[in-house]
Amino acid sequence: MEGKESSKEIDISRVRGIVSKFTDRDDPNLISVLQNTQDEYGYLPKPVLKEISNLMDIPLTRIFGVITFYSQFALEPRGKHAVKVCSGTACHVKGAEDVKQKLRDELQVREGGTTADYQFTLETVACIGTCFLAPVMMIDERYYGKLTAEKTSEIVGTYTNK
Repeated sequence: MEGKESSKEIDISRVRGIVSKFTDRDDPNLISVLQNTQDEYGYLPKPVLKEISNLMDIPLTRIFGVITFYSQFALEPRGKHAVKVCSGTACHVKGAEDVKQKLRDELQVREGGTTADYQFTLETVACIGTCFLAPVMMIDERYYGKLTAEKTSEIVGTYTNK
């Protein structure tokens, strides 16, 4: 998987440069460190979090508290493509559950999970903010609306070879 590493191969030295960018300031920012670290590794590996804890002198429990509070952070490797399905009222009423079921079946993954080949991570979000397109999903930064199960399958198929 591109950009992802197994726990045996994690190079924690890369996080030292990230932390140094934020601790050389008057106000070190843990969230910025975590965001930059996730961008670097693709997720937040536990050995890297321990290094952040040591370098910033922040208890690991506090770091985990921040990570689990914000949904943007991932403790497990994520897929190359993030698939987000809206579960807001408009999407729900117009068939979002059918779209989600089609994605679960087609990708063979549960909500919140990542496919075995690390190509897709499937997420449900409360609202994407495009109710006029209901039901809607995003793949990476692209919106797809007025979905049906069949249309969903066709769209996902365009990403399987990317």
